[in-house]
Amino acid sequence: MEERLSQQRAPVFEALKRFQRMRVVPFDVPGHKRGKGTPELTAFLGEQCMSVDVNSMKPLDNLCHPVSVIKEAEELAAQAFGAENAFFMVNGTTSAVQSMVLAACKKGEKIILPRNVHRSVINALVLSGAEPVYVNPEMNHKLGIALGMSVAQVEKAILENPSAKAVLVNNPTYYGVCSNLRAITELAHRHNMLVLADEAHGTHFYFGENMPPAAMRAGADMASVSMHKSGGSLTQSSLLLTGRNVNPGYVSQIINLTQTTSASYLLLSSLDISRRNLALNGKEIFKKVTDMAQYARDEINAIGDYYAYSREIVNGDSVFDFDVTKLSIHTLDIGLAGIEVYDILRDEYDIQVEFGDLGNILAYVSVGDRVRDLERLVSALQEIRRRFKRGRGGMLSQEYISPQVAATPQEAFYAEKESLPLKESAGRVCSEFVMCYPPGIPILAPGERITPGILEYIDYAKEKGCSLTGPEDLEINRLNVLKNPR
Repeated sequence: MEERLSQQRAPVFEALKRFQRMRVVPFDVPGHKRGKGTPELTAFLGEQCMSVDVNSMKPLDNLCHPVSVIKEAEELAAQAFGAENAFFMVNGTTSAVQSMVLAACKKGEKIILPRNVHRSVINALVLSGAEPVYVNPEMNHKLGIALGMSVAQVEKAILENPSAKAVLVNNPTYYGVCSNLRAITELAHRHNMLVLADEAHGTHFYFGENMPPAAMRAGADMASVSMHKSGGSLTQSSLLLTGRNVNPGYVSQIINLTQTTSASYLLLSSLDISRRNLALNGKEIFKKVTDMAQYARDEINAIGDYYAYSREIVNGDSVFDFDVTKLSIHTLDIGLAGIEVYDILRDEYDIQVEFGDLGNILAYVSVGDRVRDLERLVSALQEIRRRFKRGRGGMLSQEYISPQVAATPQEAFYAEKESLPLKESAGRVCSEFVMCYPPGIPILAPGERITPGILEYIDYAKEKGCSLTGPEDLEINRLNVLKNPR
C-alpha cells in the first residue's frame, strides 16, 4: 500500500507509457486514430501527444467510474493535498465549483456566499435552484477592489439564515485577498453548515511555505483547485477535494451529471504529472515564485505612481491574509484604467498579463517565469508611465457594486423575458449575466435589479475596452429583463 501511494508515482502517466508500447490497433474513437487521420493536426501537436489522445479502456481506467490507475492517481492527489478524497476534473474548475455547490445544496435551499464570486458559482445556482444569501464584501476604496468576507458578516448571515446548508469562500480572490477561512469554517460547522472553498487561484497554498491557509488544512469540506493555474497542469484540468464530512459516492454521482464521459487522457496525465512535481518539489518551486513576485513588486513600486500591493493591506479580518505570489498592480495614479495598461502591454510591448479591469492589472507569476521576463514587464510599465501618464480626473475605480436581488438566479434565468435597449433597462430585473472576462465576476447576474450605477459602470467598461461577456446581445447594447416588471 505504501509503495502504491508513493508520491514518486504517476499512475495515469505510467499506464499511458505502457499503452504506447502495446501498439494496439484502434477500432474505437477518437476518429483521428492516433493522429494518422489528421496529419496537419499531428504535425502541429506532435505524434507523442496524438498517440495518447485515446478513449477510456480497461488498461487506462474510466474517469466516470475509476477502479485502477485513475483511482490510484486520485488517491495520490488526496494524499498530497491533505484531503479525504480527490476527484480529477477535465471540464475546468468551473465544473469542480458547480459540482461542489450542487452536492451541497438542492432546490430552495440557501447558500451563504460573497457576491464577488466567479460566474461558475452563480451558474451552479441556476442549475440547482439553490438560493444565494450574499455577504457583500467590504471595499478597499483606494484600490477599488472587493475584499474578503469578515467573520462578523458571515456570522450575521448564518444567524439570519439558520437553515442555510453551506458557506462558500474565495480562497483567495483574483487579486490575492484571503478571508479568515479557519474561523469561518469553525463558525459554519458549529451551525451544521458545510464550507466550500473556491481555490481556483490557491493551488500553491498546499505546497509553498508562509502561504495563507489551504482549505483542507483549515477544515473546509470541499475545495475546487485549478491545477492548471499555478500547479503546472494543462488548461482545463482541475481537482475537486473533499473532507471527511462529505460522502464521496454522492459527490461522484453529482460530478457525473455534468462532466464529460470522454475524458482527455492528455488532461488526466497532466494532473498526475503536475501533482507529482508539486508533491516532490513544491516547496522550492513556490519559494522561487514568491521571490520573483516580490522582486517585481519592489521594482514596480520604485517606478512611482503604480502600486503593487501585498501583505501591507492585511487588516486581520476582511483581508486576513494575502497571497504574495499575486502581482496585483493598481494603475489609476498614472491616469490609466487597468484595462488600458493591459491593452498597451499586449499591443505595443508583446506582454500578455492575466487581466486588466477598471483600476488594476494582474500579472500571473509562476514557476515558468524568468527574472528577465519580469524585468521586461517592469521596463514596459516604466515606459508606459513616461509616455501616457495623465491626471486621473473622471476615472472610475469601483470594481464592485452591491446587488439588489429581486429573484433567484434560476427563477430569473428561466423566466419569460424581453429584450430592452441598455438605456431603457434601468429599474428592471436582469435575466442574464454581464461580466468582464477575465476575471469573470458578474457585474449583473440573473435576478438582480439593473440600476443607473450599473449602467454607468457597463458604459465605462465598454469605453475603456473591457471584454464584456454574458448577454445574448454580443454587442452589449441590449439586455434581457424579466417580462413582468417587479
